[in-house]
Amino acid sequence: MNIYYHPQYNISLGLLNYLHPFDGRKFSRVFKTIKGLNDINIKQPEYPVSQKIINNFVGEIQRRLLHRKRYILRALEIPYIPLLPFSIIDKRILLPMRWGVGGTIAATTDALKDNNAWNLAGGYHHATPRNSQGFCIYNDIGIALQEASAAGLISETDKILIVDVDAHHGNGNAYTFMDNQNVTILDIYNNDVYPQNNLTKERVNINVPLAAGAEGSQYNEALKNALGELKSDYRIAYVIAGTDVLASDPLGGLGLSVPECVERDKMVYEKLLSLSIPTVFVGGGGYSSESAQAIIESIKCLHRLDEPESTRVSGIHPFSGFQFMPE
Repeated sequence: MNIYYHPQYNISLGLLNYLHPFDGRKFSRVFKTIKGLNDINIKQPEYPVSQKIINNFVGEIQRRLLHRKRYILRALEIPYIPLLPFSIIDKRILLPMRWGVGGTIAATTDALKDNNAWNLAGGYHHATPRNSQGFCIYNDIGIALQEASAAGLISETDKILIVDVDAHHGNGNAYTFMDNQNVTILDIYNNDVYPQNNLTKERVNINVPLAAGAEGSQYNEALKNALGELKSDYRIAYVIAGTDVLASDPLGGLGLSVPECVERDKMVYEKLLSLSIPTVFVGGGGYSSESAQAIIESIKCLHRLDEPESTRVSGIHPFSGFQFMPE
């Protein structure tokens, strides 16, 4: 599995970081840890997604709104700040997100050429071609599929799978692919928090709403049952691996521990491997101090699953050493 990271993924606004709980620097902490692991293949996207590619994906009104400060701050859930130049927002937040989209595009190419990948950024599952919201400005999966189609890597009849294990319902992906029945969406989420959109929830093919406070055992059992409904005829699968399912997360409202979050990712990847579906993991949400550690442990675990079975060390628990369609 290739791991995509770029220093530009990291988001920092100095004191303004306190206006939103998202830890924009966690990507660098994950990278510093995993770069020392044996046989981990870390790659960088060559470029952020271009404005031209974004414009090809979004609608006419959205093209203009993406350059309006008030609109972007609302989508980022940051109070309006009159003296804050849009150029700073673009450089410190939007450019890192465009690099994140670039990572999802590159990871998609890898997966379609038989190299599964994890993009540390991306997973902007609240954005649509017509709207930005929930700290998601660009829908990276939709854009990546647009580019894969343009490159001839996928066809109009190929089936696409989205497995959304972020704590929040992926309303953006559901809306983006509302009329594209070649896209199957499995979404397990806290039904009692943002976003409350019955229309997009009805679009989800395998819908697993949970009550606030659901613990890891309940979550993973429900996920296991949902994964059992999947078939093998997908050209590619995307996994939105948000760590906001952690009990320590201030926004997710679920009750998973770090090992349970890792078990979630392991369960998903094992299922997709068993079905021989090319896979891309993307970042998703995650707002607690444990987020980076959960990502690190999941990458370690999934990396071990990629090893030939004959080379795996038997008897070692995967947590050993754990401390603590487009318009």
